[in-house]
Amino acid sequence: MFFPPQLPHCLETTAESPWGLPVVPEGTASDRSVSNSPAALAKVLMAELASLKLENKPWPGGTHSLHYHYLALSEPGPTLFDFLAVGYVDDEPFIRYDSHVGRAEPQALWMAPVDTQYWEKETQKHRSWVEVQDTETWRLMSYYNQSGGTHSTQLMFGCDIGEDGDSSSFWQLGFDGQDHLTLDLETLSWVSAVPMAMRTKHWWESESCYAEYNKAYLESLCLTSLRRYLELGGQHLTCREPPKVQVTRQSTQDGGAMLRCWALGFYPREISLSWWLGEDELALETEHVETRPSGDGTYQTWAAVRVPAGQEARYTCHVQHSGLNHTLTVAWGPPSHNALMAVVLPVFLLLLAVGAGVVIFTKKFRQGRWGRNSGRPCGWSSPAGRNILLSSPPLQLFPLGSSSYC
Repeated sequence: MFFPPQLPHCLETTAESPWGLPVVPEGTASDRSVSNSPAALAKVLMAELASLKLENKPWPGGTHSLHYHYLALSEPGPTLFDFLAVGYVDDEPFIRYDSHVGRAEPQALWMAPVDTQYWEKETQKHRSWVEVQDTETWRLMSYYNQSGGTHSTQLMFGCDIGEDGDSSSFWQLGFDGQDHLTLDLETLSWVSAVPMAMRTKHWWESESCYAEYNKAYLESLCLTSLRRYLELGGQHLTCREPPKVQVTRQSTQDGGAMLRCWALGFYPREISLSWWLGEDELALETEHVETRPSGDGTYQTWAAVRVPAGQEARYTCHVQHSGLNHTLTVAWGPPSHNALMAVVLPVFLLLLAVGAGVVIFTKKFRQGRWGRNSGRPCGWSSPAGRNILLSSPPLQLFPLGSSSYC
């Protein structure tokens, strides 16, 4: 459900531009902490939330998400960033900022129409964020009695919209690759994952505006931004590519067989694979793996079940996906001569193309294009030339001092 944004009571409204950024003036460290306080950062986003006009129109079909991942290192090296931020729409990277390059850059072709002002503001905002996250990294190190060495903080947050129109959000903080703190958006309380995180929890609970700010962003502006990115990405983000399904068989040491149901080349990511014996679903007997990217913008996964030898034909794999207009049912059958040729011939052709593939890979890598999405099978379109105002990710808040600024 979509609700109008409410300004947290701990923050005053401001006439400041929604794109305004805190300026860190010259002066003492205490002066800088006040000028760059969490409340000052919050007011920037709160101004945008307060003036936000929500669009009352249906969402594109399917499940969609807008997630951000931030990483900060205490002691970066020649090949390591001290700060890295990546934004994802539907698990596809579309924006990136790292401390080596020092500017925000597009990671998806459909971001090409965005004007230079967006990228300039993104760059400024992430540069301000570097100082904030660095402060939090060293604070957490002090909690763990660490005064040196390479340590990291990871921040993940975002929002999702389901096929039924219901939304959900999350906010998580990690330290050295382990869960540290999460925000319960229902109760506006901080939840510690480890005993040491209680110090962080108490610190953040000293000011209620930190939780209120994140809730306000995640449940309103985040969803509005997601809609705008989906509109900008067009068919590239809202297309449906049905899975290609096949069942394979492998003998097991106990004399039985392992049937594996493969789903390949599908988009979007959400899919359901289940094994059935007649009218009974084998939920407990089925082994699943996490859905993984295929490398071309689509996804792949499989589900397996152990069966007695000679009984393979009684088992069926049921596949449900938004690219299918019905539940697809597939069973295993012995490969025919034609099917064998269909497998061998593509492998032979693939070997012939290896040399050309290496040349293409090298060319793309040198051009800096490796890792960018080159398009999904179902194609994509974008409103080229449009000057679209996009809401950038927030400056997430960390308590920078012991005084109250909210």
